[in-house]
Amino acid sequence: MTQYVDWSFAKTTGARLAPAGPDVSHAEAQQAVGQIRELAAQAVEPVAETSRLRAPGDAPAPLVVDRPTWISVNADSMAALLDPVVERLAASQKKAPGATAQRIGGKVTGAEAGGMLAYLSTKVLGQYDLAPGGTPALLLVAPNLVHTERELDVDPRDFRYWVCLHEETHRVQFTAVPWLREHLVSEAQSLGADLVPDPDALTERMRQVATQLPKAFSGEGQGLADVFATPEQRAKMAELTAVMSLLEGHADVVMDDVGPAHVPSVATIRARFDQRRKGAGAADRLLRRLLGLEAKMRQYRDGAAFVRGVQERVGVDGFNHVWTSPETLPTAREITDPAAWVGRIHG
Repeated sequence: MTQYVDWSFAKTTGARLAPAGPDVSHAEAQQAVGQIRELAAQAVEPVAETSRLRAPGDAPAPLVVDRPTWISVNADSMAALLDPVVERLAASQKKAPGATAQRIGGKVTGAEAGGMLAYLSTKVLGQYDLAPGGTPALLLVAPNLVHTERELDVDPRDFRYWVCLHEETHRVQFTAVPWLREHLVSEAQSLGADLVPDPDALTERMRQVATQLPKAFSGEGQGLADVFATPEQRAKMAELTAVMSLLEGHADVVMDDVGPAHVPSVATIRARFDQRRKGAGAADRLLRRLLGLEAKMRQYRDGAAFVRGVQERVGVDGFNHVWTSPETLPTAREITDPAAWVGRIHG
């Protein structure tokens, strides 16, 4: 793996490039970490009651982390996720690069990965790390929570709890539904391996770049991944995106349903948070488009509308049939047509 991406170098590069975070005293940092940890524990029961899903007792507790730790954890997960892709790439090479070329290439790609992780480490408030081949865990990024609550000028306790509700929903999804994590990892690895072109197809792929690159800049698709994908691969990406939309939308619905009883200022937080998603600068919007983060924003919207639409028709228990098996997940067409999913699953 390191002959293509030096992940150790990616970690050190990312940690060096990532800003330290908001200006806080040692006491303020300790207070924030302690409160986030307490609020994450408090989120367990309201999320379980609202979603009617419960994490098993042996599910790992949430971890409150800084940006370098988030970078390190995600570098390990990316390495494990990309193993099949790298194996296919290596098998397609007619001649392996020399040792010196491998070391240089690994450093270059490691630096690129580290730079991307450094950028993302300032954006993520929380994340359920699937940890392919490792131990999954919920990560709450303390400096980003503090930075965002200050930027939005909202009540810190309310905002931290609101985010914990969203992220606890993800922890429940992946621990109460035992097949879901492995299914997503498998689908992502399969798609990643499929995206690696055969040497004979490189010329055709370069033609695709010329026609698809404007879409990456416009934010219409999945970012740079769309540029190199064939129509068949884009269809597979759409199916995987539908599942991600379900997960994000479900978490948004649960956090907002729990909110009024537990987060007094939830209406203000939601309004300002949604406005913040629209208010990034030009350079930031461009990076978001290229990395597919604009599509991520649409996942929250489409997924929440799907969940609401299904629950209005068949209630929470009827909606929870979605977790029965991979076959009951919404398709790319159904994620924007809740009635179609209800018709297929409930008849």
